[in-house]
Amino acid sequence: MDNLTNLSYVRKLLEEHNFSFSKGLGQNFLVNPAVCPKIAEMGNAAPGTGIIEIGTGIGTLTAELASRADKVVAVEIDTRLLPILEVTLKDFKNIKVINQDIMNTDIRALIEEEFSGLEVAVCANLPYYLTSPIIMMLLESRAPIRSVTVMVQKEAADRLCAKVGTRESGAITVGVNYFGSAAKLFNVSRGSFVPSPNVDSAVIKIDIDNKKYSLSEKDEKFFFAMVKGAFSQRRKTLANSLSSSLGLTKDNIYEALEHCGHKPTTRVEELDMDNLINLAGELIKYL
Repeated sequence: MDNLTNLSYVRKLLEEHNFSFSKGLGQNFLVNPAVCPKIAEMGNAAPGTGIIEIGTGIGTLTAELASRADKVVAVEIDTRLLPILEVTLKDFKNIKVINQDIMNTDIRALIEEEFSGLEVAVCANLPYYLTSPIIMMLLESRAPIRSVTVMVQKEAADRLCAKVGTRESGAITVGVNYFGSAAKLFNVSRGSFVPSPNVDSAVIKIDIDNKKYSLSEKDEKFFFAMVKGAFSQRRKTLANSLSSSLGLTKDNIYEALEHCGHKPTTRVEELDMDNLINLAGELIKYL
């Protein structure tokens, strides 16, 4: 297992399997020996726990997770990595690798089939270009997941962990805060990977609370439509961004803003979670 962070061994292993990195899949493999143990320890990998890993690389994080948790199910889209994983993970009996796209995976069904009696957490080194879609897919699934611990681009980590109602926040910030709470654990330099990306990374942890808000299905759908529309044109006032995205008149939006105690010139980045929830509750009355 120690060899998986040895650059010479990694290069030799990849050469033996004629493996070349895919830019399209955003592949950057961790070779910093200090990182994966920290992710595993801080990501709730422990006895009594089952871990879903998204993307295996050559199995560096997978091995660390499996040495701590009862079971690891790794979802890996790249078929070329399967024979490599047979070599690197051969000593583990508690790992199952599923060759498919995580975005096409029924997370609730996977948990029911693979983790009976176990508390479940997600750990992953996410491809940068899929960070938000994967995180929101996991959250919106409302699967029984305790936490999501992922490595993402540092800039994305700052946004995911920002406080709602600040200039650093975005639609993904609101989404994360709706389903739980996020915190940055530690930064990871670009030199920790092969090949080295052009940006630094950070590991964040989202503790999930599916009962944090109790909107109806209709109200929740409208809430996220409002948030998406508002942040898609965040430099505009809410009256301008929402009138175009939700099809409401500006007069309707002005009335809703006034009822919630906000000025007509209010922008979305000025509103915290409670403000946004309340505003959605007023706006939906005009549909």
